Amino acid sequence: MQTVRKRQGKDLHLKSTPGVSKENVPQKKKQRFHFDLWLCLTVQNWILDFGRPIVMIILPLEWFPLNKPSAGDYFHMAYNVITPFLMLKLIERSPRVLSRTAVYLCIITFVMGASIHLVGDSINHRLMLSGYQLHLSVRENPIIKDLKPASLIDSFELLYYYDEHLGHLMWYIPFFIILFIYFTGCFSSGEEQKKVPLAGWLLLGPSALYYWYLVTEGQITELFLLTFVAMVAMVIFQHHKGLGPDSNGLFLFYSFSVTVLLVALWVAYLWNDPVLRNKYPGLIYVPEPWSYYTLHIKKSH
Repeated sequence: MQTVRKRQGKDLHLKSTPGVSKENVPQKKKQRFHFDLWLCLTVQNWILDFGRPIVMIILPLEWFPLNKPSAGDYFHMAYNVITPFLMLKLIERSPRVLSRTAVYLCIITFVMGASIHLVGDSINHRLMLSGYQLHLSVRENPIIKDLKPASLIDSFELLYYYDEHLGHLMWYIPFFIILFIYFTGCFSSGEEQKKVPLAGWLLLGPSALYYWYLVTEGQITELFLLTFVAMVAMVIFQHHKGLGPDSNGLFLFYSFSVTVLLVALWVAYLWNDPVLRNKYPGLIYVPEPWSYYTLHIKKSH
């Protein structure tokens, strides 16, 4: 009898302990729109990434000699630090527990790829100041094809590979993986959380326009479309479970949707351009904005 009473007492004690039941029941936080993080990401993307080549063109060359880092290089350095920090803060606010190992590997790869691009892009800008034309291939450029010995051309092609291919892949693949990982946690059953606030709608245009620049200038159309298709598939999958994107998930999804439209309009506008068609052969034709600049805008000034 005493043994039975002790067991019953323990059971009653466990049931009355408030911490036991709470530990076994996952608590869902009510998600608010992360206006501060989305604003910081959008502003620093426009200033430190899109504005990087512009500030190199505007500022006098005498301020930044060709054998020293330019203003754009310092912008790139700041971007390589601030962006991964903001993305880590974004992941921290996810209502869903995400794989830390996957996130850390993505951030490390992101920083390494962006750093590779920093070096390649810095040298590439100095070549532009010497007459390098972005709408031509490395070997077709007048300042490159007459180099002696001819093996130097191979070195510049290697630099182009690090800048435009390897650097971009190591930079953008983890970037979009992190955004998709975050997006997978942005689903809720609460109707009040499935609305984008006014602040989100105001940020939507600048955010989508930046992603357009990222896709076209970074030549990552396939990667972007793959991410967008995965997001659509995730929305359909969660819809069958009675869940929908919350305000943050909708903001990200709408931004990508508008970006798809902008890229389509850009391609349609330059569809019959023979020079850019020759520069960007292949199944998917998406010219770079800066190639368009050196071909059509810079020549007219």
